[in-house]
Amino acid sequence: MRKYNVLIVDDEFLARKLLQEYVQKVESLNLVDCCPDAFKAMETLHREKIDILLLDIQMPDLTGLDLLKTIDNQPATILTTAYSDYAVDAFALGVVDYLLKPFDFLRFLQAINKAIEHVSLGENATGKAPDYIMVKADYKLYKINYDDLLYIEGQREYVTFHTQSKRITALFSLKNLEDTLPADKFARVHKSFIVSLHYIEDINKTTVTVAGNKIPIGESYRDDLIARLS
Repeated sequence: MRKYNVLIVDDEFLARKLLQEYVQKVESLNLVDCCPDAFKAMETLHREKIDILLLDIQMPDLTGLDLLKTIDNQPATILTTAYSDYAVDAFALGVVDYLLKPFDFLRFLQAINKAIEHVSLGENATGKAPDYIMVKADYKLYKINYDDLLYIEGQREYVTFHTQSKRITALFSLKNLEDTLPADKFARVHKSFIVSLHYIEDINKTTVTVAGNKIPIGESYRDDLIARLS
């Protein structure tokens, strides 16, 4: 089940406690932090990926609305406040819902459902990550599908992409490729090799077989690879 990371920000202890209890009742929510002021919330927002922000407005030094103005990638925000005066300003800042205190669990749940829908729409709008890599070589631009890529061999500043049908040598850094390629599909097994997890046939002490090809495997990579495949 997808878990949504939640941050609570409220200067009132009892309000934080109630929100914490409500969050813990919803299985799909994961409470990351519970902050008494906007400054501590900013630290958490910089450190953690927050999906849903439960935010009070009236707080000392920096209000909830002021905090929202400082956030670049705003989470789905639900304002929790005893004041109705700020509704227009709040919705202008793109909040998902506006809970007037006191509110019960049912009203809280309605707001959470809106927030989850908002997060899901945002994720879908970004689309899926590409399932291919574009490679420039031989005065051409090649599109290499991940499902077609067996392994990559590093040769100093060049690498060779070994696919099911051809080999393409291009100017690339193996380290950059390791960071770029999806970790659920590829693994570094040697200082000079990245392999497709899908095409691994067997692993022994010194080599890994990838679609019939014996690839050397470094001792420091072997245990990690076995753990990932397990």
